[in-house]
Amino acid sequence: MLIDGYDTLLLDLDGVVYLGSHAVPGAPAALEEARRRGARLAYVTNNASRTPAAIAAHLRELGAPATAADVVTSAQAAARLVAERVAPGANVLVVGGSGLRLAVRDLGLRPVSTAAESPVAVVQGFAPGLAYGLLAEGALAVRHGALFVAANRDSTLPTGRGILPGNGALVSVIAVATGVEPVYAGKPDPPLHRESMIRTGARRPLVVGDRLDTDIEGAFNAGVESLLVLTGVATATDVLTAEPHHRPTYIGEDLGALLLPYPEVRDGVCGGWRAGWKDGTLRLDGDGSRIDGLRAACDAAWTAAGEGRIEGDAVKPVLDRIG
Repeated sequence: MLIDGYDTLLLDLDGVVYLGSHAVPGAPAALEEARRRGARLAYVTNNASRTPAAIAAHLRELGAPATAADVVTSAQAAARLVAERVAPGANVLVVGGSGLRLAVRDLGLRPVSTAAESPVAVVQGFAPGLAYGLLAEGALAVRHGALFVAANRDSTLPTGRGILPGNGALVSVIAVATGVEPVYAGKPDPPLHRESMIRTGARRPLVVGDRLDTDIEGAFNAGVESLLVLTGVATATDVLTAEPHHRPTYIGEDLGALLLPYPEVRDGVCGGWRAGWKDGTLRLDGDGSRIDGLRAACDAAWTAAGEGRIEGDAVKPVLDRIG
C-alpha cells in the first residue's frame, strides 16, 4: 500500500476529508484503516478561526478518527512565530477569532484587543464578522512598531454561497494602511509544516491535499512528498499544466489511494496507458482506469515542460479521452 512508506499523514481538511458539512465519500473509512495500519494522522489546516477541539469534534461527527491533539492549525504556527520573537507573557493584539486567541494564550502570551495596551505583536487570522474596529487597532499597533504576523495568505474562501474574501484579502487592510507586509505562517509557507513536524514528531511524512498552490506547494517548499486527491479544488487540467513547485509526487482519485499499491509511472506509461506528443498536443493511447491515464499523461507533460509549464490547449486531447 502507498501508506506503508510513511509514518505520518499531514492531511488537509476541506476538499480532502470533508466538503463543507459532509464527509468526502469513503474518507472516514480510509482514515480509520490508515490509522489501524499504524499511520499517525495529523489534520493540518489554514483555518485559524476554530479551535483544534472544535475541528476534531466536527471530524468525529463525520466519522473520522480525531482528537484535538491531531489537529494542527495556522493559528498555532502563527502563535509560535510570535512567541519565538517576543518575551514570555508579552501583550499580543489578536485580530481574529477564538482559535487564534487560544493559540496565543497556549504559548504563554497575553492576547489583547487594543493598541492602547502596547502590544509588541499583531497576529491576524480569518474570523467571520471580523470588525473594522479590530482591524483599525491592528493597524495602529503595527504603525507603532509591533511585529505583524498573519495566519495565512489565502485571498479567497470557498463557501456554500460561493467564493468569499479570505484572510489574505483582510490582511491587505492593515498592510496597505501601514506599508508593512506580515510574516505568513500558513500553507504554502514553511511555518505550518514546521509546526506539524514539531507536534507529530514525524520522520517520514506524506502531505495529502487537494490544492496545488497551498498543499502541494507547501510540501515542495518543505522538501517532502505529497499526494494530490481529486475530491476538491484541483482539476485534471490544473495538474497536467502544473509548474514544478505544484507537481505532486502521487495523484489519486481520493483518500482510498493510500490503501492501494501505487503503480509504476515511467516514460509516459502507467497501467494500460501510454502518453506521447503528436502535432504539438499530448495524446493518450491504450485503456485502463481514468486515474492511471492521468498519471501517464502528467509524466509526459511534466517531462516535456521541464522547469516551465504546458499550456491548457496542448492537453485537451487527454482530457477528451479520460473525461
